[in-house]
Amino acid sequence: MAKAQDYTAIMQDMMKAYPVDMSAMQDAFKTQADLSEKLSKVALAAAEKSTEISSVWTKETLSKLNAVSAAKTEPADYSKAMTDFATVAAEMAQQHMAAFAEVAKNVQTQTVELMMSAGKSAGEEASAAVKKATDDMTAAAKKASGQK
Repeated sequence: MAKAQDYTAIMQDMMKAYPVDMSAMQDAFKTQADLSEKLSKVALAAAEKSTEISSVWTKETLSKLNAVSAAKTEPADYSKAMTDFATVAAEMAQQHMAAFAEVAKNVQTQTVELMMSAGKSAGEEASAAVKKATDDMTAAAKKASGQK
């Protein structure tokens, strides 16, 4: 009977000959976690500001509805109250939609800045990791071939 080849030992020997630096993976994870934290802060701040805008808009709308819901002496006064409310509601909509647009613009600007910064950092880290891996592989190959 032929002896079975021990592939586990072969793989272990191969991995020892070409060591892998896990610090690069840890650094990449930390960088990704930092980016996620910053993006979450941007999103949460935008959600908070949007909620404030919605709340103010609702309060203003409800206060303007008081005039509409009040009893009137003349039928034409109901029509005028509704027309006035529609005009004010349109103005409020324009104002608050502009505020929402400003929040969106700020989120977009901050996100682009964060992504540009992350891309630059990732490129620098990748370049350093590739250089280190190349140096390690060259050293391991020289060691395996008996060169100094």
